[in-house]
Amino acid sequence: MQAPDSVLLPYQQRWIADDSPLKIAEKSRRTGITWAEAADATLAAGASKEAGGTNHFYVGSNKEMAREFIDAVAMWAKAFDKVSSTAQEEIFLDENGDKEILTYVVYFPNSGFKVQALSSSPKNLRGMQGNVTIDEAAFHERLAEVLKAALALTMWGAKVRLISTHNGVDNLFNELITDSRAGKKRYSVHRLTLDDALADGLYKRICLVTGQEWTPQSQQQWRDNLLKDTATEEDALEEYFCVPKASGGSYMSRVLIESRMMEAPVLRYEGTAEFNEWAEEKRRPIIEDWCNDHLKPLLDALNPELQHAFGEDFARNGDLTVIAPLMVEQNLKRRCPFIVELKNVPFRNQEQILFYIGDRLPRLCGGKLDARGNGSYLAEEARYRYGSGLIDEVMLTQGWYLENMPPFKAAFEDDNIEIPKDADILSDLRAIQVVKGIPKIPDGNTSTGSASARSQQRHGDAAIALCLAWSASCMDAVEYAYHPVKKQTPDTDTGDRTIRVTRGLKGRGSLL
Repeated sequence: MQAPDSVLLPYQQRWIADDSPLKIAEKSRRTGITWAEAADATLAAGASKEAGGTNHFYVGSNKEMAREFIDAVAMWAKAFDKVSSTAQEEIFLDENGDKEILTYVVYFPNSGFKVQALSSSPKNLRGMQGNVTIDEAAFHERLAEVLKAALALTMWGAKVRLISTHNGVDNLFNELITDSRAGKKRYSVHRLTLDDALADGLYKRICLVTGQEWTPQSQQQWRDNLLKDTATEEDALEEYFCVPKASGGSYMSRVLIESRMMEAPVLRYEGTAEFNEWAEEKRRPIIEDWCNDHLKPLLDALNPELQHAFGEDFARNGDLTVIAPLMVEQNLKRRCPFIVELKNVPFRNQEQILFYIGDRLPRLCGGKLDARGNGSYLAEEARYRYGSGLIDEVMLTQGWYLENMPPFKAAFEDDNIEIPKDADILSDLRAIQVVKGIPKIPDGNTSTGSASARSQQRHGDAAIALCLAWSASCMDAVEYAYHPVKKQTPDTDTGDRTIRVTRGLKGRGSLL
């Protein structure tokens, strides 16, 4: 945590340090992001043109917000020892010259720039040049038009910042965040919940400013009171935890999922009590025969010219282990040629099946494995076998879901993925829900629908494996392959020998 005497809290520093041309803050109420934004605006307007200085325009949703922002700029100018005018009111005419508009402004005479707070009318930004902050963006009646006017300024190097709490799942502000996380928009997204702010010292700062003594108990009581004072739980989640209202239900529709399904096998193997009691040397040849009979024909049929990746969701008892390979086609569409589901299979035999697949996937470019609990064993062994440059041992945290589920969903929406047509896989994908603003597999059994699903303890296993596979297929990794080279001796060339080429010997920018 930051030192107590630091002016800006860590999350405020991270916001200012992000110099992206487009960025969004989805935030809890009253966490001071706008105050930090005023500091950034002051630095930009107070700098010379050669140092990157520029005008800064603030667009709030009401007059009081505008005045508060400009007062903060004047305060920061004094703190930064920047020569500036005091905060003042100013009248200017709109672009048609027939309407007077009241604004608040601070001028910086040494740089020639200014920070100006405008009304929420989109016309006010026409003809301006400089950075733009749209505050409480989700509550602007004409956000699309304001944003359209603001983005035009980026043609000449200006930057646009959107700051807001949420105002419903169907709001344009939330849609921009969703598209950005899916890679469809290039906004840098900062998510700041009340708990995030508390962890970075928000309540300690409040106590410092108000002259109260901070204790863990008083902080917890303060937090609990905020949540209890809201009208509903939905309001509390939206106001303080970045969860837009009406965000429950399945993350992807049945129609969307089925439209990306194709005819492809789903191979299922279930261990018996008798089988699992046998020694490994007796179990191993049985699994080898199963792999040769069922997996080898599918693996031999894969296109050797295309890259392949895989994802694996682990389970030992109850749930399923699911292995999902993905083929990266020439047009970058991902296709899952088959899926393997294992139930009640010993660790070493799961490893045997995974390596049988991984060793035979042409041009292996990445693998991601569930490393929670006992899954850490298999993930670690895969990393030893294929190298840390190819294998990622994944802890399925809230942050991981938030980062990876939106691009995975976007692949379905953009027709960039094909998966096996299977009722259980459909059920697993339909099990993804938005829980407190994060698309994830909820706790508990998700088995629904098909007779197969009802007879098994499923927990969205195929959905997780496919998401891991999608993420692995996007890794910037060195591919894994075998390549023959000539064996040279001083006297004679005796022919070919096979060596394994891994990290550092093959791939872009490597030795070969």
